[in-house]
Parts: sequence; structure tokens; C-alpha cells
Amino acid sequence: MTVRIELLLVLIPLHVLLTSAQSPDAVYLQALKDNWQNTPPNWVGSDPCEDKWDGITCTDSRVTSITLSSINLIGELSGDIAQLTELQTLDLSYNKGLTGSLTPDIGSLRKLSTLIMVGCGFNGPLPETLGSLAQLGLLSLNSNGFSGPIPASIGNLTKLYWLDLADNKLSGPIPVSDGTSPGLDLLVNTKHFHFGKNNLSGEIPAQLFSSEMTLKHVLFEDNQFSGTIPSTLGLVQTLEVLRLDRNSLSGNVPSNIKNLTLINQLFLANNKLNGTMPDLTGMTILNYLDMSNNSFEESKFPEWLSSLQSLTTLIMEDTKLQGEVPVDFFNIPQIQTVVLRNNQLNGTLDFGAAYSDHLQLFDMTKNMITAFTQRSRYTTDLILIDNPICTESGPTASYCHPPTESNSSYSTPPNNCIPSMTCISGQVLSPNCKCSYPYSGTLSFRAPSFSDLGNSTIYTSLQSSMMVSFESNQLPVDSVSLSQPTKNSNDYLVVTLNVFPSGDERFNRSGILRIGFVLSNQTYKPPHPFGPYFFLGNNYDFFSDASKGKHKSVSVGLIVGVSMGACVLVILLVIAGLYAFRQKGKAERAIKKNSPFASWDPDKGIGGCPQLKGARSFTFEELKTCTNNFAATSNIGSGGYGMVFRGSLPDGQLVAIKRAQQGSNQGSLEFKTEIELLSRVHHKNVVSLVGFCFDAGEQMLVYEYIVNGTLKDSLSGRSGIKLDWMRRLKIILGAAKGLQYLHDLADPPIIHRDVKTTNILLDERLNAKVADFGLSKPLGDTVQTHVTTQVKGTMGYMDPEYYMTQQLTEKSDVYSFGIVMLELITARKPIENGKYIVRVVEEAMDKEKDYYNLREVLDPIIGLSTELKGLERFVNVALRCVEETGNRRPKMSEVVKEIENVMELAGINPNAESASTSESYEGKSKGKDHPYLNDSLFAVSGDHLFSNLESK
Repeated sequence: MTVRIELLLVLIPLHVLLTSAQSPDAVYLQALKDNWQNTPPNWVGSDPCEDKWDGITCTDSRVTSITLSSINLIGELSGDIAQLTELQTLDLSYNKGLTGSLTPDIGSLRKLSTLIMVGCGFNGPLPETLGSLAQLGLLSLNSNGFSGPIPASIGNLTKLYWLDLADNKLSGPIPVSDGTSPGLDLLVNTKHFHFGKNNLSGEIPAQLFSSEMTLKHVLFEDNQFSGTIPSTLGLVQTLEVLRLDRNSLSGNVPSNIKNLTLINQLFLANNKLNGTMPDLTGMTILNYLDMSNNSFEESKFPEWLSSLQSLTTLIMEDTKLQGEVPVDFFNIPQIQTVVLRNNQLNGTLDFGAAYSDHLQLFDMTKNMITAFTQRSRYTTDLILIDNPICTESGPTASYCHPPTESNSSYSTPPNNCIPSMTCISGQVLSPNCKCSYPYSGTLSFRAPSFSDLGNSTIYTSLQSSMMVSFESNQLPVDSVSLSQPTKNSNDYLVVTLNVFPSGDERFNRSGILRIGFVLSNQTYKPPHPFGPYFFLGNNYDFFSDASKGKHKSVSVGLIVGVSMGACVLVILLVIAGLYAFRQKGKAERAIKKNSPFASWDPDKGIGGCPQLKGARSFTFEELKTCTNNFAATSNIGSGGYGMVFRGSLPDGQLVAIKRAQQGSNQGSLEFKTEIELLSRVHHKNVVSLVGFCFDAGEQMLVYEYIVNGTLKDSLSGRSGIKLDWMRRLKIILGAAKGLQYLHDLADPPIIHRDVKTTNILLDERLNAKVADFGLSKPLGDTVQTHVTTQVKGTMGYMDPEYYMTQQLTEKSDVYSFGIVMLELITARKPIENGKYIVRVVEEAMDKEKDYYNLREVLDPIIGLSTELKGLERFVNVALRCVEETGNRRPKMSEVVKEIENVMELAGINPNAESASTSESYEGKSKGKDHPYLNDSLFAVSGDHLFSNLESK
């Protein structure tokens, strides 16, 4: 009896000690687990943080993230979730077995920034307490069975970026504020309103929209809205996709809708709209237009349709169109599908001599066409059924019968390999000809801008972009395949997706959870033609760790019971030593963090320690982790400075990490220059420095990752992005504003010294960002006019006055910028075949002729198929920038104003937000070159700088 009492006296304090050491959230996670079936097998042990439960992320022993997609969870979400007060991310997507209502207790999660429950079985009303989640940025509850009204309290979520409530059973009106209660009109920072496929009703409130809003997507399709389209919608000039189709809207379409010049897709079909058909002149980047099945007044075929030069799809069935289809309409360069069924179009149908090569379908069923002029070989599916011409025999007879159903199926082909095996049951052959168990699901694109479902190039770009995203996030993916593209009743493009594992024939749970999260939280961004999307994942039944998890759950209890007595004394003796060691390590790390340049050696000729303003210091281990140990798959290139890696920080931010070659003094100088300058410059047109690493003998710079590469890549065609005149003007304006900021607003002012097209980067919306400050020079308080310095720069862009005098001024950047302007319109290298770009332009110029007679030197991509308004003024500005002497060149502030004037001449609002890459994205280059590299930089000096440069 005495022995038992003594043993209890030892075990009781040990139990208290162990319990107090575990995560305070453990008991609440255990309660959630008790409500669910099919939780991960490694959800055993007393501490989810220390035991690293799948799908659980902790910070300082507190649960901050729960991501559990596609693992067949069954049960309800209990109110215990409210006790996880540090939770920031909750993703339970693709678990159809999760049912019941969304607990109101969820409003207690005041730090929650991401709430995703896509494709589950939740039902009942949405709780008003959602409006208490003040930090929420992403709210996706689509594809469930939620019913009742949209909570007005959601209007309190001022940080909300993404709001997706589509494909539920929500009803009632859209709530707006009334002075005492909030409404969705207060969400001025929200970019996405996705409310399609619900039972919402009433009028769309005029108050919902204002010029303060920054919406990109308004998707209200397939509801029960009535009344008119509010004219306030025309004030939201950031809109890119607008779907109001499949409702009961009536009245006139507001005339100011044409002010939405960034619109790519516009769906107004299947309503009761009447009055005159709206004039959409000015929507120059509109790709997809559907106004079918409305009650518009009878009108001739609109002339403004021919001005929509970006149009790929036009659907105007049953819209009371009359007259002939003009020949000019068939010259729209990218047009693919035209459906004009059930109208009163008459006369002769004439496609002209050179109709678009992309035209696949022209459906004129039930019109009054009497003749067809065929000037060239015609391969398009032309349908003339129920037209007078079909009563006659002749060559047009083939167009008067239902066309043979075209095969629009697509399936990813093998990737340069020959399938040579038959997979066992459950396995699928990957594009790399490997049998494995893929993670599958469907991608649904809500507003695709193309209609040719059999276009393999489009799907290839989708596959490539997905692999880039998966690799960027270090996911265990070998390849992806797409198949069975179809259009559903809502005109969504639905594609089957298979994701194949790398290194093994199965995914483990961690891999599935991470892939599911990338697809559910919109980390993956598809190329423009596909538009907004959502993914519905299937349950994954082939986990590689299933048997291991079961074994672990059995053995842990046995091991704990047998080993407890033996470990008691050891734990009690060791715990004090561990605590002291941990505290010592914390102290050392704190000292190192507060003084990251303690080991900086000024005796190497690189000056004193960098002087920083707010740049984040990373340890070598942190960057090693986010690049998967600087793996080859993360390497995106190399240059004279060193290697560049793509990485993903713990918060999901993509970064480019420039890792210097060890022992390079030149690298140290560039490192110091860039880190000092970029840490204190903050402008939307200057690349951002996220942080640096000066640890373990390493020198690394961490930048924001710029997805669309350099301006040079786009001008050369390597990026797959085609730049028309409008986009080029917006890009060059952004670059000019970046340089103006450096010259006029940075403190102290900065001379870039290496302005060129490879140092101008393009983000996902084609905004220009000035980059690479390795050669830059600040103008200190005592030196406000120039710096005397060794001549450095890039051949072809360098200011000859700077080279001759070694006097570096802001006008040296202006000269380089003038070369960039000329390169922008010609797509020629500054020095090509021994000829200097300035001389080439000047020799071709004739100011008495249109476009200064520069047709032969202009980039064929912009061409002269559309009017290049303002070109002459643009050239004048560029040539002023490259004057021989700096005092004759304009300041960058003047250049900015001149470019803005050119844009106004071209009918472009210089203050409008840039359109997305969307407009003509054709897939990114998969090469190793990267905008953060400095491969083409020549630190030149001496007598040979202009040896091959023809003088002007």
C-alpha cells in the first residue's frame, strides 16, 4: 500500500507537468475530432502541435491553421471551434459528409483571415456573427446548401477581398446599409462578388455600387433578380467580368455601362431587357458578349460591334436584329464563335476576302439571308438553316443541314513519352507515362473568354500555369492532366482535373491537404482566357500513409503505458536542463535578429554596415525551408551575381530569392546598394524588397515575385503576352512614374543608372515595376546635381554625356528611358546588326507623312491594323529624351505628363487601373531566364563602349 501511494505521489505532479506543457488548444481539437469520422490517422497523442497532426499548423503552441480538404470528413462543425482563438485559417473544403448548420460561435474567431468551406454539405442560414470576423479577407462558402438571406453584417468586413456565396439556396434581397445597419455597399475594398446560382430576388440596389468600389468580378447569374440594372454599376470602372444573365431584369441597359472599359466578359442574356440595344463602343478589350433572349427594340446590326477588336465570342440570339451583317465585322482578328439565331438579318452574307482565321462557328439559323458571297475557301461551320437561301440548290446547300457534331473533346497527351503499360485497377496513366493514383476533381470556369473547346493550346497553357503554381508552393506533383471540357447550362466551362504524385504512386495526406488548399483559397491563378474559377475535389481513397497511421494509433497507447514508469525520473531530471538550453538559444537568436550585420566586414572595401529602414531579416534556415533546401526545382536561373530561387513564405507569399556567390566583393557591393535603397523606397511601380539574409556566410535578397517577367520578354515574344498599343502606353507610363518617384520623391533622390527593358518587370495585371538597383546611386544632401563616379551601365542604353564626363545625373536615366521608349514601339534591340536604334528611327522618319513614315520600323505586333493615335507625339518625347546633352532633355516628371497626354489622345484614361494579363495571355515561357537576374548587365568602362555604336 505504501509503495502505491509513493508511486501516485510521483505520477500526479508528472501528469500536471505534462498537461501544462501541451498546447492549450489540444482539448478543443480533441472535441472537434470526436464530432468527426475519418480524421487523419496521425491524430493521436495529447498535443496536436508537438505531434504534428496532419492539417494542423501551430505557432507558439497555438493552433493557427486547420486545412482538411478532400479526406471524406463526416459530421458537424461544433461550437468548440470558437475556443481556438488564435485560428487564422479554416479550410474544410471538398468534404460532402460535413453537414448541419454553420455554428454562430464561429464569430468568436476574431483573428480568422481565411474561411473556406467549398463543396461541403452545410445547410441552414448563414449566421449574422460572420460580421464579427474583422480580419477576414477570404470568405468562400460556395457549393453548399445554405439558405435564407445574406447577412447584412458581412458589410462590416472591411478587409474582405473575396466573397463567394454562389451555388447555394440563398434567398431575399442583397442587403445595403441604412445608417443603422451595415450592408454590402460598405465593402469598398472587396474585389469579388460571386453570388450566382442562388434564389436571390428583388431589385439589385442602386446603392450597392459606387465609384469608391474596386470590384473586379460581379457574378449574379441564375438568380431571381427583377427591376432594372442600376446605372450606378457604370461607376465601378475596375470591373472585368459582369454576369447578370438568367434573371428577370427589365428596362433599358444603362447607357453608362460603356464606361466599364476594363470589361473582358459581359453576360446579359436571358432577361427581359428592352429599349434600345446598348452602345458598347469603348469596350476595346471585351472578349465575350452575350445579350441573347431579351426584348430589345428592332434595330440594325450595330456598327459598333466591328470596333470591338478583342472580341472572341458574340452571342445575340433572339435580339430583333435586322439588316445585313457588315463585311467589316468579319475582320475582328480573334473572333471564334458568332451565334445570331432567330433574328431578322437579311440580304447577302459576305465574309470578305480575309475573314478571321480563328472563326469556328457562325450560326445564322432562322434569319432572312437570301445570298452568300464566298470569296475564299471557307472552312468555318456556317449554319443557314431556315433562311430563304436554303430553298435554293447550289454550293450553299451544305450549310442548310444540321452540321456534323464536332469533336470538342480534349485530353492531355503524353509528355514526350510512349505509354507502354497497362495500369492496375484504380491507377491512371499520367502524362509522363507513369501509373499512379491521382487526386481528381472538376475545375469550373464561370466566365471563360473563349468558345473553342477543342483548342489544345489553351489547355496546354492551363496545365503549364498549374504546374508553375504547384512547383512554386513545393507541392509533390509530378504532372497534371485535363480532360472532358464541356459547357454546362450556366455557360460554365467544366474540366476534369487529375493531379499525379511525384516520387511515389500515391499521395500522403499532407500532400492532398496542401494541394486542396492551393486550389480552394485561390492561390492558383489560371491564365486569362479561363476567367474566375472554383474547384470541387473528390475524396482521395489511396493514401500512402493509411496503414502507417493505423499502426501508430495502436502502438502509441502501448508504448505510453509500458514506458511511463521508466521515463518518469529521466523527464524530471532533463526538463530543467532543456528549459535552460532553450532560453539560452532564444537569447542568442534575439541578439542575432537585432543585429543581423554583426559580422559585416568593412575592411573588404564595401563600406560600413547597410543602413536599413524596415527590411525584414531572414535566417538562412528560413529561406532554406521556403525553397525546399534550394532545390533544383526552385531554381529559376543564374547570373553574374549568383543564383535565383523561387520560394513560398509561410504566409503563402511568393518571393524571388537572389543568392550571391560566396566571396564575391562585387556581389557584396550590389547587395549593400540594393538593400539600402530598396528598403526605403515604396511605390507601386518600383519592385518591393521583402527582406534579406546575412547569415551563415550567405548574402541573399528577397523580392516580391513578379509573375510576368520582363518587358523585354514580352517585346521579344518569349513571355507569350502580346502587347497592343494601349497596353504598351500603360506599361511605359508605369515605368516613367517609377523613375519619377526615384528622382523626385525618394529621400535622398536615386539615380537608377541601368534603365532598360530587362529591368522593367510586369506583374499579373501588367503593371510596370522598375527593378535591379545594384548599380544605382543616391544623391546625398550635399550632392544634389550629379555624382562623379566610375562609368557603369549597359551598352546601348548608356548616356553618352555620362560616359564622356563621368558626371552621373538624373538626365542619364532620362536618356536610357528614351531608348526604352524606342524599343517599346520597334521591339528592336538598342544595337542590332551594328546599327543604333536612335539612328534607325531618325533615318526612317518623315514628319510630313502619317505616323512619321515609321511603318517599316514599328513592331509588327502593334502594326497599323488599328489607329495608333498619339504615336507621333510619343516619338517626339522619346527623341527629346535622347538628346546629346542633358540640359536639352526633359525631366521624368515632364515625361510622365507627356505620356499621359499621348494616352488621352489615344482615348485611354491614364489614371485607370491596368487591365489584367488577361487580355491576350498565351502562356508563360518555361525557360530559366528570370527578371531578377542580371545576365545582360555590363559594368563597362574604357574606350570601347561605343566602338560598335554608330553616332546619331
